[in-house]
Formats: sequence, structure tokens, C-alpha cells
Amino acid sequence: MRNALYLSTPARAQAPSLEVCLAKTAAEVLEAQKLRFNIFSEEYGADLGSNGIDHDVFDAYCDHLLVRNSQTGEVVGTYRILAPENAARLKCWYSETEFFMNRIERLRKTTVEVGRSCVHPDYRNGAAIMLLWSGIAQYMKLGGYKHLIGCASVSLRDGGHQAASLFKQLEPHLAEASCQVFPKNRLPVERLRCDVEIEPPPLVKGYLRLGAVVCGEPAWDPDFNTADFMMLLSIDRMSPRYARHFGFI
Repeated sequence: MRNALYLSTPARAQAPSLEVCLAKTAAEVLEAQKLRFNIFSEEYGADLGSNGIDHDVFDAYCDHLLVRNSQTGEVVGTYRILAPENAARLKCWYSETEFFMNRIERLRKTTVEVGRSCVHPDYRNGAAIMLLWSGIAQYMKLGGYKHLIGCASVSLRDGGHQAASLFKQLEPHLAEASCQVFPKNRLPVERLRCDVEIEPPPLVKGYLRLGAVVCGEPAWDPDFNTADFMMLLSIDRMSPRYARHFGFI
């Protein structure tokens, strides 16, 4: 699977050519970890130490999806993917460090977990994130996986009011009870304002466009200073437009 995944955008005069592939070497994984560090520490205020690298025990079990500027060689976007076979080796999903997930235990063998999504600020015009999603779609097709889970994060630099307001906005997209999860360290949304004007982050909007649902209240991640919303996307419930675009139908 590592050698099969390779997609690219056509070169354009106005924008650099981008390509997406899975990291094949430790050096390429390190590039992703450095980008993650820069984004998470600067934009979320995460305390990740001083070595310039974001890493944890899950990295060694994940495939790392990279978007690279083919002209400069710079890694400008990344997503890490935990296949169910590797989650079984770990005996858990990363998300289980934040949520009680018993209700979706039945999906474990067919579920890919994605996380640590980030795109360089200069490449947030949509092309990089679409390449990442295209790469994930191809990964799922090659592996025959049926479901995807992942967290979408909102900064808590404002004290949590934007996150609480976003949760209120997302209520129409709440998963059915059989697919809900429960935060181990919940954000106390009832103590926060829920009327703050907030534009859903691009990752949240992307999930919703694809047909994903939000699995319940957000978890409070003190290490990254974020509220994390668990999202679930089932291929058989994907928006027909994107199911066709990604080749599922």
C-alpha cells in the first residue's frame, strides 16, 4: 500500500504543483512531525517541548500522508493514518486516550483513524486538504475499510466559548445514540457561552460536506489547549457527490 499511493495536482502558473504520497522513510516522517510542531505550537499554543518535533508512541504504528510542493520539495500538509490492523497491535485507537468509545467497538475491524491533520498557512486555499482527503480515500479503498474516525480541534485560547458555540451549531449533525462517544475530560459547555459567532473550522466543514457526523460532546485536551470533536464518516453514508469524486461509486 505504501508504494501504491501517489496522487498529484496539475502544475498551474498561479500555484505550485502539489503531490500527495505516504512517507517511506524516517526522514519523511520527521518532516511531517516538524510541520505538526510548527502548526500546533504557534496556532494552538500547544506545549510540545523545545526540540521542534511533535511525536508520540502512535507515530510508529501509523502511515503518514504527506502533501509536498513538487517545485521546492517542502512538506506543506500532513495527516497520519492508523489502520485497524495496527490499532489492534496497539490495543487501542489514539482517540481512546480522550473518549470512552464502547458504542463503536463493533466498527473497530473496518475503521481507519486519522489525526494530526495540518496544512501550512500558505497552502490553505483548498488544494492541499483535498489532496489529503484524496489520499485517505485511496488508502481506504485499497484496504477495503468502511469507516473513518478522527478529531477536529478548536483552540481554547478564548476560554472555550467558541468551542461551546460550535458544539451548539453542530447539534443537527449529532450521531445517533449507538455511535456516540463520551469524553474522559469533557469541556464544560454548560458553563460557557454558546452564542459566540464562529465560523466552523475548515476541517469541521470538510467532514460535514463528506457526510460525517459528530459523535458527542468535545473533549478538553490540555496538552494541545484544544476542544476535540470526534467525527465519524461511514462510506455508505458519504455524500454522493464526494463518493463519486473519490471513486467509491
